[in-house]
Amino acid sequence: MASLNVGNLGEYLREQRRQAQLSLRQLADAAGVSNPYLSQIERGLRKPSADILQQLAKALRISAETLYVQAGILDERDRDEVETRAVILSDPSVNERQKQVLLQIYDAFRRENALEAEAAEAEADATGPGSDDTAVPPTN
Repeated sequence: MASLNVGNLGEYLREQRRQAQLSLRQLADAAGVSNPYLSQIERGLRKPSADILQQLAKALRISAETLYVQAGILDERDRDEVETRAVILSDPSVNERQKQVLLQIYDAFRRENALEAEAAEAEADATGPGSDDTAVPPTN
């Protein structure tokens, strides 16, 4: 697990709050945290727990995973998947049922691609150096 990058998290939270057109007090109330505590998080002075990040994400209507990545709780390798999910979940032109269907399709494609990659890797291992497929034909 990476260390918490609180400064970037605070900047990111502030930007998300502004995009949601919420005051500091409104977001604090919606997330169930105190106004001074939220201010300290935004200024990079406090390290919020995963539970607090989840409450903030819910109040901002963004994925908690996005905040976890910003805070360094989730590994960077997971970032692309998290960002894709966050974009789907935050799209106001798609209703909740459609968002869930899109996420199911996305998951199915990821599983399918992972299986294909595993099969290709297994095939490469089987036909790699030292296998019968790479034998040199005999000369007469």
